[in-house]
Amino acid sequence: MTNESNVPYFVDSSQAPKLVQMPGLETTILTGLHDEQMMMVLNATMPGHEVPSHSHPHEQVGMVHGGKARLIIGGEERNVEAGDFYCIPAGVPHSDVCIGDEPFVMLDIFYPVREDFIARMGEASASGQQTHQSR
Repeated sequence: MTNESNVPYFVDSSQAPKLVQMPGLETTILTGLHDEQMMMVLNATMPGHEVPSHSHPHEQVGMVHGGKARLIIGGEERNVEAGDFYCIPAGVPHSDVCIGDEPFVMLDIFYPVREDFIARMGEASASGQQTHQSR
């Protein structure tokens, strides 16, 4: 069977494009760059950092992949750790604060694809910034 869609069936996260969204927030784009309808990313908030409250028109569901954080969704606050799941409807404000000495990593799935991430990745490439992880 051939893969005529150009969508990779298996993802190598070490080769996936990586963006620094702001100091202390790194996003690795795992899917969504090949005309898929959804986007999967790893969002990592570094120790001592937080992601301020924001919202977007995309549905966001996911699981805590690693680390711990205080996650606030729509005014509801909870301490989360690896294995916890969450659902963030489109337009609902949310934020997180990394707790502890290891990065807080969220495996996020967005619908529809985050075109803003794709645009930022293009801007980073155009300006010569690093967009791939080096491991």
